[in-house]
Amino acid sequence: MNNIIVLPMIVPIITAALLVFLNNNIKLQRVVSLVTMIFVIGTSVVLLQLIQTEGIMRIDFSGWAPPFGILFVADSFSVLLVLTASIVTAICLIYAFSTIGERHEKMYFYPFVLFLLAGVNGSFLTGDIFNLFVCFEVMLLASYVLVALGGGKMQLRESIKYVLINVVASWIFLVALAFMYGTLKTLNMAHIAQRVAEAGQDPLLTVVALVFLIVFALKGGLLLFFWLPGSYSVPPTAVQALFAALLTKVGMYALFRTFTLMFPLQPEVTHTAIGVMAGLTIIAGCMGAFAGRDVRTIATYNVIISVGFIMAALSIGTESAMAGAVYYLIHDMLGKALLFLLIGTMVLLTGEIVVKNMNGLIRIYPVFGWLFFIMMCALVGIPPLSGFIGKVLIGQGAVEAEAYILLALAFGSSIIVLYSLMRIFLASFFGETSINEEDKIRMPRGAMVSFVLLTICIVALGVGAEGLAVYVNDAAYTLSNPSVYIDAILNTNK
Repeated sequence: MNNIIVLPMIVPIITAALLVFLNNNIKLQRVVSLVTMIFVIGTSVVLLQLIQTEGIMRIDFSGWAPPFGILFVADSFSVLLVLTASIVTAICLIYAFSTIGERHEKMYFYPFVLFLLAGVNGSFLTGDIFNLFVCFEVMLLASYVLVALGGGKMQLRESIKYVLINVVASWIFLVALAFMYGTLKTLNMAHIAQRVAEAGQDPLLTVVALVFLIVFALKGGLLLFFWLPGSYSVPPTAVQALFAALLTKVGMYALFRTFTLMFPLQPEVTHTAIGVMAGLTIIAGCMGAFAGRDVRTIATYNVIISVGFIMAALSIGTESAMAGAVYYLIHDMLGKALLFLLIGTMVLLTGEIVVKNMNGLIRIYPVFGWLFFIMMCALVGIPPLSGFIGKVLIGQGAVEAEAYILLALAFGSSIIVLYSLMRIFLASFFGETSINEEDKIRMPRGAMVSFVLLTICIVALGVGAEGLAVYVNDAAYTLSNPSVYIDAILNTNK
């Protein structure tokens, strides 16, 4: 039964390879890609239920038992993110069906989206840090294509910067892996944690941990986010939403695994560094969102704010903060996908990106306007929507740990998020409309379906938080008690 763990990665890869040969049959590509996503979502739900009954699950490839072989591991934390990533990808595909255009679809858009998801899901599920590097590269190779899709001048310029930054980060990642393997003689995450606990986290290992912090901070947008605003604003809207929802989350997931599992023994160094970086990220994100004049810049800096907010929970380190981080990660994947889809559609309908040049949209597209309002309330954390529970739990953890500076920064950022999104809502949706009935663009059907589905998700995540609590609490417990994860992996009788 453990073979099911590999399906969220291998099925998208196989489907993507098949879709390459169906390049000229657009309708079949759409059907096959959506059916694949429904299958992966169903598999993730089944896997999540199995974890509750059987505990943490693993699959050892080629029969090599840990710590010698390559393995995939499924715990509540990783599978919750796999499930959310798959839902977001499916909904973004629905949006793309009616907006991306046949030209892009014939440029292997669907295969590369599935390759991207395979890399994301593989990163969440791997129990081997070198495999984490491999899955990162699968994800990044697909993203290199998607960020340049269409071949526009701005896209090519930003794609060069995006590729160079990630190549440098990957090189640093390999250097850190080499130093760590030279010291600990293992790449299995659980075994690394065991070796570090036995030998102690000496200064060399702490330096290696800080190098990993730099690598994953680059990939996750933690302080080192200078590449992110441009790269997230030039691709097609569906790709922007995927990037905002998925890419930074993989970097943050790697940080959680690194500093709750492998290198947790020098928190006065590592967690303090994360806390400082998280605080500075929140401040920089707030400044960008406050000063931004165009809707895409404001949306991008809202992504950066959320990175700092979630990483503040990792720095705090209590079980309440971990539970809040898991809730908030799920919420942020859904909420940021919806934000970028709505923003991209506003640009499509008006032909403008500057906030003050948009107006009166709610008179022509009333449902669209109120969906934006619901999304805004969710991102700010107004109950009972999805952002509320995560913020409350992170705040509770900050009070328990007496991390009052991070608490003030984190919750102060909510005011800036509200201000920046309210600027868009009031300026773009109210006032005299600049669109005549003759110039009115019909709202793409797939776009409205995707908005409604994501809105249902963020409402359900808030209203149904109690039903999700058993999975989130299990994830938080595993993050706060790494021995649970270590025992599940290194127990060769499982």
